[in-house]
Amino acid sequence: MAWFKRKEKGITTPTEDKKDTPKGLWYKTPTGKIIESEELAKNLWISPEDDYHVRIGSKEYFEILFDDNKFKELFGSITAKDPLKFVDTKKYSERLKEAKDKTNLKDAVRVAVGKSKGADLVVACMDFAFIGGSMGSVVGEKIARGIDYSIKNNIPFMMISKSGGARMMEAAYSLMQMAKTSAKLAQLADAKIPYISLCTDPTTGGTTASYAMLGDINIAEPGALIGFAGPRIVKDTTGKDLPDGFQTSEFLLEHGFLDFVVHRKQLKNRVNLYIDLVLNRPLR
Repeated sequence: MAWFKRKEKGITTPTEDKKDTPKGLWYKTPTGKIIESEELAKNLWISPEDDYHVRIGSKEYFEILFDDNKFKELFGSITAKDPLKFVDTKKYSERLKEAKDKTNLKDAVRVAVGKSKGADLVVACMDFAFIGGSMGSVVGEKIARGIDYSIKNNIPFMMISKSGGARMMEAAYSLMQMAKTSAKLAQLADAKIPYISLCTDPTTGGTTASYAMLGDINIAEPGALIGFAGPRIVKDTTGKDLPDGFQTSEFLLEHGFLDFVVHRKQLKNRVNLYIDLVLNRPLR
């Protein structure tokens, strides 16, 4: 059985001499296109070959929307508690700690105020990296306080949604945020302050059933998954085959659920155009 044994030495590379490819050097899109991560960032995290919009978080959206990436984060110290002492495969308190350590975020949404094309704008942006962008009590509280800040200072409000839905570890506390944020948006409307809602990939569950679809203007990024329940659950429930592209932003636009689908490179200009039109002020 000698042919199963390696007789010559020096054929393999010692472990200590192996070179690993640096993590994050390349990005592969779902369509199979490969692009350098640095080049992807320069292109606003859009694959130049297939125009695929890569998922990004609050850090990247703030860079896109605020002039010179200058902004003030609001309510950044608010963190979630564990009132139900929830335990699934592990304690909720442990999940929270792991998410904070992994993402350097306090929760699944950040709120900031700054100048966008020279005018004040409040932006609340969700981060999918934090427990799937799930909507818990902190998410609802920070959005509500962001709306209060907009009303107090007469500043337009923008919501960027990216969520898997309600945070099951908070049960009813999570579901209450749907009514809470919707009530606050009604107050914003009464104050005649514009609200722009941007749906990104994915926008699902209680997020879609509340603030994500209540904008004065509802917009979405190309190819985003938007819906209440996922396609598989809808198919299993209805027992019917779904149309092609079901729950994509383009499908929703065609069926009247959205006002526009906005390319990320046009996002800053289009958002400010909508606000200028709503406020009947000179276009910037």
